Amino acid sequence: MLEHALPEQGIYTPERPSLANPERKPASSLSVALATNAEEVREAQRLRYQVFAEEMGAQIKGHHGLDVDGFDAFCDHLLVRDDATQQVVGTYRILNPMQAMLAGGYYSAGEFDLSRLAPLADRTVEVGRACVHADYRNGGTITLLWAGLAKYMMARQYEYMIGCASISMHDGGHTAASLFNNLRDAYLSPAEYRVFPHHPLPIDALDQSLSVTCPPLIKGYLRLGAYICGEPAWDPAFNTADMLVLLPLSRMNPRYAAHFLK
Repeated sequence: MLEHALPEQGIYTPERPSLANPERKPASSLSVALATNAEEVREAQRLRYQVFAEEMGAQIKGHHGLDVDGFDAFCDHLLVRDDATQQVVGTYRILNPMQAMLAGGYYSAGEFDLSRLAPLADRTVEVGRACVHADYRNGGTITLLWAGLAKYMMARQYEYMIGCASISMHDGGHTAASLFNNLRDAYLSPAEYRVFPHHPLPIDALDQSLSVTCPPLIKGYLRLGAYICGEPAWDPAFNTADMLVLLPLSRMNPRYAAHFLK
């Protein structure tokens, strides 16, 4: 899930390795890097708690204002930081194939039957639990997250990315059903990449004819070349409809690939 985030002051660690060149926002610069210690991971968890629990109202088990679950210890945590304020303003968590085996599987396996993706598992990273500070919800922050992710995958020779793209259920699911209906013809994956939700959104019982705007994250994934791998699952804890997206690096739009992978 990638959503938006609220402010949180971070702790700067100058030794962390940079994964991409900083991008400029007004009066500050941003850089992206992997967390290298437990305090940096807590900065990401604090940001996640603020957006998911406090802003979105998700029913998650926070600890001391942190969003923590059993997958965090197995993941790499990508951080976008405002270098002027030393503040973490965006994050992605990345679960690579070896760590997924140690964790007992991918997080998204709790929402979907991933059996058809099993042949890709040793070349697939899963992303999720991502958020962006309220003051940094612009293309530059998201671009840095994606650039950091692309460089992570290329450096380790992974070929596929999967993740849950979330749509709010604030209207009972009608927007999610309409969005899926609008996207399915153009972006549904080949049958061999299809996944099946454990708790499907009841699409047939919902209005699928609404005029809806595609959320920026999902639009971005599709522009990069991602597939939607099947019907949405309902996540009651976050009250979202989640679509699993699959991005093979070989399908990445050449214009974006030239930018992210340079």
